Amino acid sequence: MKVLIVNAGSSSLKYQLIDMENEETLAKGLVERIGMGGVGHAEMKVNGKTVFDVEEPIEDHVKGCQLMIRALTDPENGVVKDMSEIGAVGHRVLHGGNKFSESVVINQAVMDAIEEFIPLGPLHNPANLMGIKACQAVMPDTPMVAVFDTAFHQTMPPKAYMYGVPYEYYERLHVRRYGFHGTSHRYVSRRTAEFLGRDPKDLRIIIAHLGNGSSLSAVMGGKCVDTSMGITPLEGVIMGTRSGVMDPAVVQYICDNDHISVDEMLNICNKKSGLLGISGLSNDMRDVDKAAREGHQRAKLARDMLIYGIRKYIGSYAAAMNGVDAIVFTAGIGENNIELRRDVMAGFEFLGAKIDPEKNAAVKPGRAVETDISAADSRVKVLVIPTNEEIAIARDTLELVSRL
Repeated sequence: MKVLIVNAGSSSLKYQLIDMENEETLAKGLVERIGMGGVGHAEMKVNGKTVFDVEEPIEDHVKGCQLMIRALTDPENGVVKDMSEIGAVGHRVLHGGNKFSESVVINQAVMDAIEEFIPLGPLHNPANLMGIKACQAVMPDTPMVAVFDTAFHQTMPPKAYMYGVPYEYYERLHVRRYGFHGTSHRYVSRRTAEFLGRDPKDLRIIIAHLGNGSSLSAVMGGKCVDTSMGITPLEGVIMGTRSGVMDPAVVQYICDNDHISVDEMLNICNKKSGLLGISGLSNDMRDVDKAAREGHQRAKLARDMLIYGIRKYIGSYAAAMNGVDAIVFTAGIGENNIELRRDVMAGFEFLGAKIDPEKNAAVKPGRAVETDISAADSRVKVLVIPTNEEIAIARDTLELVSRL
């Protein structure tokens, strides 16, 4: 079966077509500047080569899906003759609240729930819903599956997911920690067990998913027991443009002093903070690293803050699980930043964790493969496991539609 993976944003549509016979990616595409007026852009790549590149007005997500289908079925460069060759569509959905602990076949009740949790995911859930409706409009007979970023973390115990605010806010407004990047954390935790030849039930794993958005998780016995992101993806370590965890009173203090609204302040916390806000240069870790090496003090501070935050989470999660068997780096920064992995792991010998500098340096940026970078005398395995959320979504989609 061929499975189409769709990740819809407010003005974009990313997609991949995967042949599940051999889990081969047949095509990757992007439709952008949807509904923004003027000219939109759609492109598709096959084997890394651009085979479809169109610029024209894209009024809404339905038009975006039509362009996606046009690219996939293009007589000269398409990868399918017609859409009947695609057996199912898997949709990435940000927030499933506390209703979904696993992926589900989409029906009206599921769509109603995605809409219900828009207040918890105001930027992403509406876009995810638009993507689902748009695909249904152009592929009405194709079964579709929702894969939630929050689902894997629903196994956390209350002591890990509750906030210390009056309990009524949990009951009435669903205020709690949900966590994100769950599809990545689930995929990497399972691949870690397979890589080590161990039963997931016997492992305590700390996963560092580090990219423009970063989150860490503690996975014990194959289940998430804690994670760094919260009710939104804003909590945790500092990120490309997100502030990470801080005293909530900071928001009120700045709002009162600068006479701005809470909405304006949250926009600052989400889009103008983190590596960008501290360094004053960039949200890209590569730029921050380069500037730090050249002596830029604020870039060095931003880098130090990120590394310090990651180390604190690793230490706390090891304590929460009464030890750790594997520490795993994944995602854009985790897979590609040799120096960051080195500095994060420095001095963790007391935890039984130590990396081999040569093994770590051998994981080349842009060409990361599953690698054990542990020192020979390290009791804790330290690994680099490239994430693959699209394959995880495709596998869930295939499994669920096969039952229909």
